[in-house]
Amino acid sequence: MQCSWKAVLLLALASIAIQYTAIRTFTSKSFHSCPIPNPVNCSLSQDTDAGDRLCDESPTFSYNLSRKTHVLILATTRSGSSFVGQLFNQHFDVFYLFEPLYHVQYTLIPKLTQSKSMMDRRVMLGASRDLLRSLYDCDLYFLENYIKPQPVNHTTDRLFRRGASKALCSPPVCESLGAIDLHLEEGDCVKKCGTLNLTLATESCREHGHVAIKIVRVPEVNDLRALVEDPRLNLKVIQLVRDPRGILASRSETFRDTYRLWRIWDGTGRKPYNLDVTQLTTVCEDFWNSVSTGLNRPPWLKGKYMLVRYEDLARNPMKKTEEIYDFLGIPMDSNVERWIQNNTRGDRSSSKHKYGTVRNSAATAEKWRFRLSYEIVAFTQHACQQVLAQLGYKTANSEEELKNLSISLVEERDFLPFS
Repeated sequence: MQCSWKAVLLLALASIAIQYTAIRTFTSKSFHSCPIPNPVNCSLSQDTDAGDRLCDESPTFSYNLSRKTHVLILATTRSGSSFVGQLFNQHFDVFYLFEPLYHVQYTLIPKLTQSKSMMDRRVMLGASRDLLRSLYDCDLYFLENYIKPQPVNHTTDRLFRRGASKALCSPPVCESLGAIDLHLEEGDCVKKCGTLNLTLATESCREHGHVAIKIVRVPEVNDLRALVEDPRLNLKVIQLVRDPRGILASRSETFRDTYRLWRIWDGTGRKPYNLDVTQLTTVCEDFWNSVSTGLNRPPWLKGKYMLVRYEDLARNPMKKTEEIYDFLGIPMDSNVERWIQNNTRGDRSSSKHKYGTVRNSAATAEKWRFRLSYEIVAFTQHACQQVLAQLGYKTANSEEELKNLSISLVEERDFLPFS
């Protein structure tokens, strides 16, 4: 009998749920207990004490979390999150991780994209929260369940964007560096440091005063409530938003194949009949839902939430960064100040790749006005009118207005942290 597409979808989702349940079962003792046993090595014939024996045989760490601030940068792709992440990565006392949820996505839902259904996107939320909780506890062994191929003897060369973390490219994690290697480019880190030893990375995390993680795979701040309310964490959420018109322009240029139909529309002036508009509307819906939660100031977010517009940060990076650190209660050190001075005044040639952060930040925030046709801008303004108004982004009513940089499309707004 031929199965319907609905039956196939339900079977696929059930399979994903079983995979996640298995991982969670085997990793349930990870928080404050022990590194994660490898589910592949477990069998039905093992006795009930097997998990305890694995804990006894693995290195354990008891650590008082009270002194740490746990920073979560909640963003979406091409919203300036790599730039914001560097504001923490450069701090001498912050252990920074770049998008560890990449591994969760490509283990549980390998083909997840921005255009997939909300059902697909929610499947990985439970696994993501568990991983984040463990990483904030400096238990990097938890990642081993999601890195493919699985690390051997707690070493791997497959950690996504390892080079984007200064702590993972510095002693003691990277022991082969000399004095001239203190400021490695991301690609050079992997070449010079070799495989990543997760035991050394865990120890480095424990030695830092604070932990910051950037994510783009959790849709809304409400999805993080269990972590925000967890008494074992001192979690503070920085929600980064950007003008959806700027996000669309940046994605169309960076992810050329995925946004091919948008590029066709931009180039020909004719909107393709099969254009996937959810690539735009999903961003706006997530922003609207998440920001509405934050600005309504529910008790569980008190002292835990700050809304940051990328445009404000790009125009006045030093002032805005000082405000962010003041909200977090972390002193801003000279390394961060120096990085801001060196990385917000560059030109286009300064950025070596699509995730580069050396650029003229103020000009970058406005470039979308020259990349998108007015027809696409007008379409975006109509589709995202609620969130544009909510976040203080003005609409352009003509092509002349769109290209005229003397007309600001960003209202002055002071989104004060919820304290």
